Amino acid sequence: MKAFVAGHEAMSAHDFAELSLGIDLELFTGSPSEARPDRRVRLAVAREVLTELREAGESDELVAGAAQLAAALLRGRGDRKRGKR
Repeated sequence: MKAFVAGHEAMSAHDFAELSLGIDLELFTGSPSEARPDRRVRLAVAREVLTELREAGESDELVAGAAQLAAALLRGRGDRKRGKR
């Protein structure tokens, strides 16, 4: 069975989440191989996007849920990346 979101085929659960929420999950989770300067930039952008999601979520329940997920993913980056770079 194929899953489509807004005319795009979701090839995995990860794709489905990104397409349905309209946000790039990796922006909030990062990747194990990202360099320290890249991580700083990504986190700065992620915080800005999270602020925008929270503001938009004040009047949109779906966006509020996306903001909660984004915040959890951002917090979840945790200590696994700290001290190892």
